[in-house]
Amino acid sequence: MTCAAALLIIFSIALFFFLRSPEVPEYVTAPVRIGDIENAVLATGRIDAIERVNVGAQVSGQVKSLKVKLGDRVTKGQLIAEIDDVPQRNDLRNAEAALNVVKADLQAKQAQLKQASLRFKRQRQMLNEDASSREDFETAETTLASTRAELSALNAKLVQAQIDVDKKKVDLGYTKVVAPMDGIVIAVVTQQGQTVNSSQSAPTIIKLARLDVMTIKAQISEADITRISPGQKARFTIFSEPDKHYDATLRTVELAPESVMKDDSLASSSSASGSGTSNASVYYNALLDVPNPENRLRIAMTAQVTLLAGEAKNTLLVPIQAVHKVSGNKQQVQILNSDNRLETREVKTGITNSVDIQILDGVNVGEHVVLSQPGEKAPGEGFVS
Repeated sequence: MTCAAALLIIFSIALFFFLRSPEVPEYVTAPVRIGDIENAVLATGRIDAIERVNVGAQVSGQVKSLKVKLGDRVTKGQLIAEIDDVPQRNDLRNAEAALNVVKADLQAKQAQLKQASLRFKRQRQMLNEDASSREDFETAETTLASTRAELSALNAKLVQAQIDVDKKKVDLGYTKVVAPMDGIVIAVVTQQGQTVNSSQSAPTIIKLARLDVMTIKAQISEADITRISPGQKARFTIFSEPDKHYDATLRTVELAPESVMKDDSLASSSSASGSGTSNASVYYNALLDVPNPENRLRIAMTAQVTLLAGEAKNTLLVPIQAVHKVSGNKQQVQILNSDNRLETREVKTGITNSVDIQILDGVNVGEHVVLSQPGEKAPGEGFVS
């Protein structure tokens, strides 16, 4: 009995291994799901006013009165400050007096010209009648020509004197400093009673800015520059409100890096390198406009910008490593059926990011795509964006 029992056990074990089903291969899969996807370019930028100017004095003198204070709203043409105008008024009087002198000289010379012209005509008639000498005729002729030349010179002086008067009037007008645009006073640089000197530099009295619309200057890497274009939507956050998203619109992308516009460093770096190229990263400024009706955005704030190169909502998504490129531009995925069999399908793809890819055609929601085959060390790496 003991021997028979042992034989029975051995037979049962052999039968078990013989009849056991082959081991099912284990695939790493992911379901086809519905979701939203964005193809975004991330950048950091600085917020600035869409328009910002330094309002300064174009004449020297003491600031007699300052008409605005920090935070005031001003309109274009509004009086900002008055500079002591006594020197400019005196200069204008001197210029007007000089103009009057030239006018008087001109009138006197015109009378002399008339007299010289009459004398010349008389001498010419007398010479024809042999009643005068040629010397007297030539003297009258020379006097007429000289008087005409002097009159021309006085006419030129009259123009110069009039220009000087006009300039002095403009200088007098410059003593009243007005706002060049609508905006808000963001800084008062010169106080009432201070003296400004316009001969050395243009002295700033106040700084004015439009804050109803702000501009973000975001730095875009050259690797992403072809993915953005004017008119694209964007959103951004600021450090004080990291959970609040602001909407913005890309207005333009500057054609050259900021370093080139400042000091032509592209040429200098190319000359310094032996191959004529530079390994330094290149960034372009993208300018985005954002409404600021509540003045929550301030000048020089840092903005974390997301530029939307593409987006899709309620679309079919699979992990990006599930899609493989084959011959030409065709793309394929492998579907694991319910009976654990693989089915290869050609698919059409859309927007992608670093994690998922949009499937436009070829799969259905709920199906499982294969990410890696049994024995593979890592999920498929066949997808090439």
